[in-house]
Parts: sequence; C-alpha cells; structure tokens
Amino acid sequence: MFKISTKSQYGLRAMIYLANCHKKISSLKSISQKEGISFDYLEKIISKLEKAGLIKAKKGAKGGYFLAKSPKKIKIGEIIRSLEGERGLVKCVTKKGIKCPLEKKCLAKNFWGKIQESLNSISNSITLADLIKK
Repeated sequence: MFKISTKSQYGLRAMIYLANCHKKISSLKSISQKEGISFDYLEKIISKLEKAGLIKAKKGAKGGYFLAKSPKKIKIGEIIRSLEGERGLVKCVTKKGIKCPLEKKCLAKNFWGKIQESLNSISNSITLADLIKK
C-alpha cells in the first residue's frame, strides 16, 4: 500500500549491519558487499547518515564507519527522516505552511493525517536495538 524508497531500505540495512558490528569499524566496501548494495549508492546514503550524526567515520587505511551512539538511542524514524527529509504521504499533512486549494473542502485530509501520525508514532517508538534483538 505504501512505498518506502530504496534509500531508506538500504540506509536501514546499513544501520542494522553497523549495529550488529558492536562498535567495530566497517568499511563501505564490506557493507556494500555483505548487504548487496551498490557501492556508489551506499556512499551517498552513508554521507547523509553521517551528516545527521547517526554514524561516524574513521579516516585512514583501516578506516570505515561505526554508529555514533548506542543502537538503543537511535529511532528508526530518525534514520528515515535523515534520508528522506520531512516528506510524508501527502504534502498537506507533513509540511507546515503548505496551503492546498481544496483544504477547506477536503474530506480525505483527516484520513491522511491519521495515517501519517500512525507511521510517525511507530517509527519513533522502535529503536535500532529493537531490530537487532535475537
């Protein structure tokens, strides 16, 4: 019913991979190979996750990436927002100040708002640690 972009899917997989590494440094190449994600695409995703403060990079020959904080402190919603921005299902329920010409007559706006609230609530209640529990 709803489509999640490959950027979010791959970003979440990369974050799960790093969480399972337990603070070990992982190269972009190893993440790409193990997760079956294009190296170039993963590089763009990792850059966004790093800018959001979710992962850190170690430079040098034995460099790579690791989580910036505990998996218990990283919400899935935070990962998705860092990759997608504040996009939502429809503009009128996610972007403040957006005026839709049909807003006053729109019978669907409440429906979209409830779905958006539910998705936000779920993604903000689940942590990366929740996903890696065995």
